[in-house]
Amino acid sequence: MKKRLVLLCLLFCLLLSACGSDALDHFEAFSAELNQCETLSYTAALTASYPDRTAQFTLRYALEDGVQRVTVLGPDSISGISARLEAGKSALEYDGLILDTGDLDEFGLTPMSALPLLTDALRRGHADAFWTEEGMDAVELLYDDYTRVRIWFDAEGLPCRCEIQCGDRVTVSCEIKNWSMK
Repeated sequence: MKKRLVLLCLLFCLLLSACGSDALDHFEAFSAELNQCETLSYTAALTASYPDRTAQFTLRYALEDGVQRVTVLGPDSISGISARLEAGKSALEYDGLILDTGDLDEFGLTPMSALPLLTDALRRGHADAFWTEEGMDAVELLYDDYTRVRIWFDAEGLPCRCEIQCGDRVTVSCEIKNWSMK
């Protein structure tokens, strides 16, 4: 009886590692393609979780010629504001208006910096865990000493959902759509 139980446990572990292996293979192929692309764009319905409240944003991320741009699509009251990031410089743009959304945590993450962080994590984050959930491959990336990024991939192998955890709490979650890279 003990031999059967041990054998069953070993088989179960083998099956779990195989699922993780497929997710790992898919992620590594995706990350390699992302690192080769020259342009990238996607839209995210983002929920920012501040210590005392939550806020909803719809953002568009675009990368072209080494310049990252995050544009607010919603809420309507701040639609059109964009952050431009390139080689150590950043600026918010909108007819002289400056947007202060505030830091989500003590590590300095903001709603406008979340998508560049996600993109950078997909490119250079350390893959720590892989699994399949609800038919989707998922990966948890260690971005730095205090930031973890969990990404779920749809049936086409593209990111469709994300959570960014800074310290001990999830500060950003988002649904990702219209992923395009060339």
